[in-house]
Amino acid sequence: MTIYFIGAGPGDPELITVKGQRLIRTCPVILYAGSLVPEQVLDGHRAHSVVNTAELDLDAIVALLQQAHAKGEDVARVHSGGPSLYGAIGEQIRRLNMLGIPYEIVPGVTATAACAATLGRELTLPGISQTVILTRYATKTSMPEGEALADLARHRATMAIHLGVRHIERIVADLTPHYGADCPVAVVFRASWPDEERVTGTLEDIAGKVQASGMERTALILVGTVLDAADFADSTLYAPEETLPTITKPPI
Repeated sequence: MTIYFIGAGPGDPELITVKGQRLIRTCPVILYAGSLVPEQVLDGHRAHSVVNTAELDLDAIVALLQQAHAKGEDVARVHSGGPSLYGAIGEQIRRLNMLGIPYEIVPGVTATAACAATLGRELTLPGISQTVILTRYATKTSMPEGEALADLARHRATMAIHLGVRHIERIVADLTPHYGADCPVAVVFRASWPDEERVTGTLEDIAGKVQASGMERTALILVGTVLDAADFADSTLYAPEETLPTITKPPI
């Protein structure tokens, strides 16, 4: 049997991979993060055991995984977004390795990708930014040396900041010296969910707009000039000299 860590995507039940959906519909045991994963993602399942782990601690979750393993049952362990990014699967995997229980990670659509999609923006534009930094705002979890927001901001790359909307004023203070007060910012609440909301502005006015919106959690902050750039070079990908000739079959 195998524990499948499945990325359910950012919220829209259709933004899950075909593989993830197949496993959810075939695994006899499902453990899902109910606070972040909509129940519609589980539609069509035939599991005999479905557990919302939102209120369970790590020991309780691992105990359920052990029970399924002892019975020889596959488990769909469903997380939001892409489980390898802020998915808290590392500590679960460490326990599974200690117990000799096999696992597999099934990637999912990230919140950053969903936010870029809803904003209708490419995050890597030629001559503007070719780097995207995914990070979080340090509160309970401390940041390693060199990864403080101000340190990362020196690169002036496109930045996606998780878990920080409650601290938007501090984030603005850290970023403004490097990006400038006129740098565009977008804050997206529950991207791809039915109740999605978004606020756009600049580092100069975004804090007030976010506070007026009432957003306090489950929002991603995107920062960078790519968000409103109009003057950038075309990609070389579709340049005439890069276009490959169409291969046709010779006449018989």
